[in-house]
Amino acid sequence: MSTRRDFLKAGVVAGAALGVRSATAGDPAPAPVGAAAKAPTATGPIIVASANGLRTLDEAMGRLRAGSDALDAVIAAANVIEDDPEDITVGYGGLPNERGVVQLDASVMHGPSRSAGAVASLENIRHPTRVARMVMERTDHVLLVGPGALEFARMHGFTEENLLTDKARRIWVDWKENLSDKDDWLSTAESRADPDVQNYLRTYGTVHFGALDAAGNLSGTTSTSGLFFKIPGRVGDTPIIGAGLYVDNDVGTCGSTGRGEAVILSSGSRSVVEQMARGLSPEAACLKVLERIADWTRAPRLLNAEGRPDFNVNFYALNRRGEFGGAALWSDSHYAVHDGVAASRRESAWLFKKKAKPA
Repeated sequence: MSTRRDFLKAGVVAGAALGVRSATAGDPAPAPVGAAAKAPTATGPIIVASANGLRTLDEAMGRLRAGSDALDAVIAAANVIEDDPEDITVGYGGLPNERGVVQLDASVMHGPSRSAGAVASLENIRHPTRVARMVMERTDHVLLVGPGALEFARMHGFTEENLLTDKARRIWVDWKENLSDKDDWLSTAESRADPDVQNYLRTYGTVHFGALDAAGNLSGTTSTSGLFFKIPGRVGDTPIIGAGLYVDNDVGTCGSTGRGEAVILSSGSRSVVEQMARGLSPEAACLKVLERIADWTRAPRLLNAEGRPDFNVNFYALNRRGEFGGAALWSDSHYAVHDGVAASRRESAWLFKKKAKPA
């Protein structure tokens, strides 16, 4: 396994000095260190997203070109994924907690008004991003959780429904039946042969969108059903403003997916935006914060045999110039972007290279 960390430490510094960027919309002049907040905006809308958001970007870009506010566009894009029962990481069809209950987290942040809203451990409502926006617009709070968030959603006319699909239920049952050989749960050959059961990994799943609209304003949203089979009430980074999402309309926007606990400890998304404010490109800013996460990871249970994080974190960043980038702790990670010309899936920059699988 090889590392690019020493190379990247040098490259991040050089990138800051030279205004280097890995992906751009157009070719504006490089911004000097510390000047990102004063840089001119891009000439057209841009959207950056986690890889699972790729298929929504053409429609979202259409909204932006028609003059939509960035927040309207990103929430509409997130709702498509929240509605999809085949995406087991978000909204309807998301995998449940250890008791079999789907609990959703989401946040929104609106650049022009410098406001935000979020919900955590929300049950029975498939569009937590919409509820998060309602928190932002109809309360003097930022975050509502659990039964209070559900009561608030009911008050504002959101319809309750069972979010546990049959696919998610079968995956949960298989996990529960195979936790231990010292209990009374038994699995069957039929359940073990279920392709849905065979094709999932216990992991984190989230969708993120950040956008720059035609008026030069930024907004973002992040949505998740959280760590698969989590302890009931566990909350990751997604609904924490500054962790799973952060927007500074003068600088840029960032969102994250992956191990939420690591992102919370690093104030991940806000840290990325602060690095962009200091002049780093979006990609270099993401890598800088990922280095910090790697350095902060000390618990043996979280390290692999080589002493590196045994988990992944992804950041997706966009600045007010329309420059964008994605980066992850580990190679073979991807993000999605619509650069104003076309939607595409791109490889993220990385700190550590995965070992090749044996032939």
